[in-house]
Amino acid sequence: MRYPGRVIKMGESDARIVKALKTALNKALVLRGNAALALDPDNPRFGPTMKQAVQLFQARHLDDQGQPLKTDGEVGSLTWAVLFGTADVPQHTEALDPFMGAVLAVAGAQADAAVREQPRNSNRGPEVDAYLRRAGVHPGLAWCCAFTYWCFDEAAQQAGRINPMFKTAGCLNHWQNAPRQGARRLLARDAVADPSAVQPGAVFIMDFGGGLGHTGFVERIEGGYIHTIEGNTDASQGREGGGVYRLQRKLASINKGFIDYAGV
Repeated sequence: MRYPGRVIKMGESDARIVKALKTALNKALVLRGNAALALDPDNPRFGPTMKQAVQLFQARHLDDQGQPLKTDGEVGSLTWAVLFGTADVPQHTEALDPFMGAVLAVAGAQADAAVREQPRNSNRGPEVDAYLRRAGVHPGLAWCCAFTYWCFDEAAQQAGRINPMFKTAGCLNHWQNAPRQGARRLLARDAVADPSAVQPGAVFIMDFGGGLGHTGFVERIEGGYIHTIEGNTDASQGREGGGVYRLQRKLASINKGFIDYAGV
């Protein structure tokens, strides 16, 4: 059964979805012999007992990446994938917009080239300096957003068109000003509820408070996970790493949202 594009929780009104979930939970948890938790698929209500059963299922299972499920009693895309299979949650592997595909190709080439700071932990290096200068700031600053701008600009030059991305080296400044360029913003909570709204080529934005942020590209989406290309990071997924990397992140770890320039 396909993920419905929203988090299913107490009060859900779609009887068909509730029945499918109760049937799957009964099978997964073998609850028929447990009078306290056995779920009646013909009862269309998502009430406290069903929430308890979902929490028990989440506590007993890992997602398809081997990570614990959040035991919140709500069925988002990660819990749905474990119950019904990964084929029933959104999977986007290629950018629909040709220009966004070109931007990802530029970013991917930098990841494949293993761009790294020189020296380590300096926010410097031939490529890093070029990213920062292209975004209009001096070398030596945090450079994740400058990397995204450089990738947009390189793809625009190759295509002989105007760069649609707002020119900035600041992640949160980008978030605030992207709509001025015609870009669409997708709030984090809406992306978690419906991963299909996130498309390859979108730019993710994370907010760490105090004006600090982190950003990068979504290369593909697999249900509750995104695969990214990002600068100024490393395998620890930090915001002050030393290079351009391909990483995998939980969609729910992106706490600000996504910027989509497709069609701009």
